[in-house]
Amino acid sequence: MSLHTPAPLSPSDADTRVRWADPQRQLQFQQWLAGLPVALGLQPETLRAASADASFRRYLRIDGTPGSLVIMDAPPDKEDCKPFVQVDQLMQQAGLRVPEVLAWEQTHGFLLLTDLGAQTLLQAMDLTAEPPLAQYLEAVDMLIQWQLASRPEVLPPYDTALLRRELNLFPQWYIAQHRKVTLDDKQSKVLEEAFGRIIESNLSWPSVYVHRDFMPRNLMVSAQGMGVLDFQDAVYGPITYDIASLMRDAFLSWDESFCLDVTIRYWQKARKAGLPVGDDFGAFYQGVEWMGLQRHLKIAGIFARLTLRDGKPQYLEDTPRFIHYIRSTCSRYMALKPLLRLVETIEGIEVPTAFAFGRF
Repeated sequence: MSLHTPAPLSPSDADTRVRWADPQRQLQFQQWLAGLPVALGLQPETLRAASADASFRRYLRIDGTPGSLVIMDAPPDKEDCKPFVQVDQLMQQAGLRVPEVLAWEQTHGFLLLTDLGAQTLLQAMDLTAEPPLAQYLEAVDMLIQWQLASRPEVLPPYDTALLRRELNLFPQWYIAQHRKVTLDDKQSKVLEEAFGRIIESNLSWPSVYVHRDFMPRNLMVSAQGMGVLDFQDAVYGPITYDIASLMRDAFLSWDESFCLDVTIRYWQKARKAGLPVGDDFGAFYQGVEWMGLQRHLKIAGIFARLTLRDGKPQYLEDTPRFIHYIRSTCSRYMALKPLLRLVETIEGIEVPTAFAFGRF
């Protein structure tokens, strides 16, 4: 699944020591490291943790020549490195700044990568100041560059089966496991009908390359320009997805006016570049909202699973943001009002009854 977002460790993080749960894997790693080219000038004593990860892979940093490098530790029985390497090559071909694969030990799942730095766009932003429009527009330009490189039948399709599998994480993990709610037949029908409408809306948009977690937490800033990480789950799917991911972030929220401003600018640039975003911005924005709704239902399920199955409770701290996104979108569309009422029931939210007069 997506949302395997690495969170780079800052210099203030107290403990960056590298620990190994499996002595055999530690030995395999040491043997691989010792066999890398001497010209890299690697200094094993400088090995330290580079990120905290939501998946089974982790990232380490090591000093070498001429500077630091990053090692991906991805046990092959839990993580497949092939998609990472494939998408990395596609992004390089598109002209994006991504890590270069210097060495890949496929049997045990170790990769040596160039280092894009330790500061994400999220870390670089002053969240108490005005929204960083210039940096978001740089991200928009990078997104368009990635989408323009799209070709069918290169990446896995973001199809009905995958969309439904993702949406089902919400009732499976968030509703049943986290909220401990058992849906009755009527509620299950509401959820099923809503999922059907969401999938139909999302698949009505043309397909391009989709990063799936294109957000400030995965965008790296440095003097060399903005780079992108965490792209191994890329697919070929709705053009509405990545701009929804960027503006409806899993880890921070902006005022609707800023989200609208950046989305309009993206749509204008994408349309000028010949990308299939349509001629009606209103229709496109609705598509982005419905895509964002799918994403946040999925994320709520993933974060509940990370807490309950994987013992990582910090992810559910952002639950109020997801529920706010879900309720805000559902409240704007009549077809989603039954889903809105269901979510409010699950959350124990009591909404005052209001009487309105006028046309229906």
